[in-house]
Amino acid sequence: MNFINQKLKIYAVAVLGSGMFLACAQTKTTVASKPAKETSQSGKVVPTNLKWSERMMLSEMQRFPEAWMLDFSKSPKWTYPSAIVLDGAEQLYIKTGKQEYYDYISDFGAKLITDDGKILTYDLEKYNIDMLNSGNVLLYLYEKEKKDKYLKALQTLRLQIDGQPRTDEGSFWHKKIYPYQVWLDGLYMGMPFYTHYTKDFVKGADATKAYDDIVFQFDSVQKNLLDKKTGLLYHAWDESKEQAWANKETGLSPNFWGRAMGWYGMAMVDVLDYLPENHPGRARIISYIKSYSDAVIKYQDKKSGLWYQVLDKPLANGNYEEATASAMFVYTMIKSVNKGYLPKSYKTAAKKGYDGIIKNLITVDENGVVNLNKCCAVAGLGGKPYRDGSYEYYVNEEIRSNDGKGTGPFILASLEFEK
Repeated sequence: MNFINQKLKIYAVAVLGSGMFLACAQTKTTVASKPAKETSQSGKVVPTNLKWSERMMLSEMQRFPEAWMLDFSKSPKWTYPSAIVLDGAEQLYIKTGKQEYYDYISDFGAKLITDDGKILTYDLEKYNIDMLNSGNVLLYLYEKEKKDKYLKALQTLRLQIDGQPRTDEGSFWHKKIYPYQVWLDGLYMGMPFYTHYTKDFVKGADATKAYDDIVFQFDSVQKNLLDKKTGLLYHAWDESKEQAWANKETGLSPNFWGRAMGWYGMAMVDVLDYLPENHPGRARIISYIKSYSDAVIKYQDKKSGLWYQVLDKPLANGNYEEATASAMFVYTMIKSVNKGYLPKSYKTAAKKGYDGIIKNLITVDENGVVNLNKCCAVAGLGGKPYRDGSYEYYVNEEIRSNDGKGTGPFILASLEFEK
């Protein structure tokens, strides 16, 4: 009996052992299969056989799993860089039909807009024109999903335009805390949204009045911020001439900051998507794009194809080839060529810039994730601590990789080249 029992025990241990072995083997298989779901057949998180537009978009989604994180945010915050990357996601969804791109955009709206239409962290009374840019995401989501909460949020943002303080001439102040100041950045932050909203929701005489107002913003900037000698536009203008950074005679800031010019170019080319074909202001804006592009090309580095943080001082100590401005210039020019605003000959400069970005500013990790390097994190004027607009100020601001203000325009420029 003991002999039989012992045999049974040995058999039981063997069966149990093999079961444990199988369980371990299955567990190992499960663990091993996890990355397979996250990676492509090539074993890369971001497949290298895709076009640059998708490679950068998927890299952004890998870095920032939720769209509200795109501005390196630690919690959901209403800010402007997310919208530029999400513009790329929208176009990629239209192009590829891949649901993951739409879901990424939709999640942004779901997280930032409450059920009763309030915008998280947004304060209308600050009259900060930067806050209008992400309204472009809501215009897209409302068109797709028709959710009442998006309409309410859009109406709130449109109210800001009605109350936004203006210069005596009628240009929007950049923020309520920056009185009488017009910044090039503000044209991009506010005008594409203002034009798109008007196209979608306003009719008749009210629409005409709005379109006239939008075109006037560009006319005013050309009049007040353009340097006729170089063809470049200064970062900002203080109508009151009271700011320490402002020239006491002209009110202009002292330097040509690359990204400020980049914002302005994107503003013009994106506004034309929604400005009626028969509006008399279209021809003027197209003429501004032409003179703008001529000036930008003059300051393009002949060797690398890139542009500098301070555009007209490439050899000055500390200046560097900056990614966000370079991507914005390339996007503005290639889109203008594709739309017929610029002659095809301008594609040469755009392509040289685009190739320069890929060669000099893009790195690819072993897992396929794409990085855009040498992005100026932020630059402004005034405030606390006080930003004086000096050359030294611009070249000493933080430089980082994968800023949405660079990756977004790179995705958009890539899409234009891929057409």
